[in-house]
Parts: sequence; C-alpha cells; structure tokens
Amino acid sequence: MKFMCSLITVEDINRSRAFYEKLLQQKVKYDFGENILFESGFAIHLKSHFSNLIDNRAMIMGGNNFELYFEHDDVDAFVEKLKNNKVELLHEAREQPWRQKVVRFYDPDKNIIEVGESLEFLSFRLSEEGKSAEEIAEMMTMTDQFVKESICQIKKARRDLTENRGE
Repeated sequence: MKFMCSLITVEDINRSRAFYEKLLQQKVKYDFGENILFESGFAIHLKSHFSNLIDNRAMIMGGNNFELYFEHDDVDAFVEKLKNNKVELLHEAREQPWRQKVVRFYDPDKNIIEVGESLEFLSFRLSEEGKSAEEIAEMMTMTDQFVKESICQIKKARRDLTENRGE
C-alpha cells in the first residue's frame, strides 16, 4: 500500500488556497473545485462537501492535534512575513531541544502549520557557530556522516549562488 497525501478540511476553499499559495508558496497540482491537491502532497477539501462524504458525521476544526510541516531556512524572515499578513502565531520563532529553529501558526481554519529550518541547514548553522560535526551530531541525534554531508551541501549551494550572482 502506498501513502498518497494528507487532507485537511477548510471552511472557504478559495481563502485557504490563497493562504497556501501566497504564504507557503504551494503550487496546485489538481483543482477539483471542492478539493485541491498541492504538488507537495497535501490537499485541502471543502468542509461542507467532505462532511457529505462521511455521512454528515461531526467534524471538529482546530483541535491542535495535527500539523502540516514545511521547511524554510530563514525562519526569522518568514515570521516577519507572517506578521505582515496578520497570521495568528502559536509562538514566535524558537529553537527546539535539538536546536532546530521553528515557528508554529494557524491557517485560516485553525490547522497548525509548522515551518522549520531543514536539518541540513541546521547542521551548517551550528557549524558556523563553531560546533564540531561530532557535537552537532550528538545535539541533533543524527550521524556524523549526515552532519558532515549537510555542511558540505549547504556550503556548495552558497558558493554556487555566489558564483551565479557574479560576486
């Protein structure tokens, strides 16, 4: 069996589509009107339509028991974007116990969204703070190999970006 996607129900499909496209840069793969699938592998479904599909059983919105997780390596800048768009934050950007910087907030239907820096970028950031690969691996509970490869990958991407800008 193959897992295909997560689906969240929404009150206003157009409002939610705009939220995910504008703030989280999601691209629509399929638009079926009352059900929209994004390329990243999750879908939004109009609550009134979905309710019919499950024999009008009660649906609880905003239960704080599920989240959609996205990655963005400049969490602080993303928080400013959220604030500029008056998005309700669950908390400001903060570090998790393994030092990953994240922010959590609500979508228009009170679904929890988390945006965190990638573990690859976290490895790089901690190395820039002077931590050894071994120290980073222990903090993150990752392998030394993952940390070293991640640091190299981010450094290469930054070099390539600088070269492409002609700097």
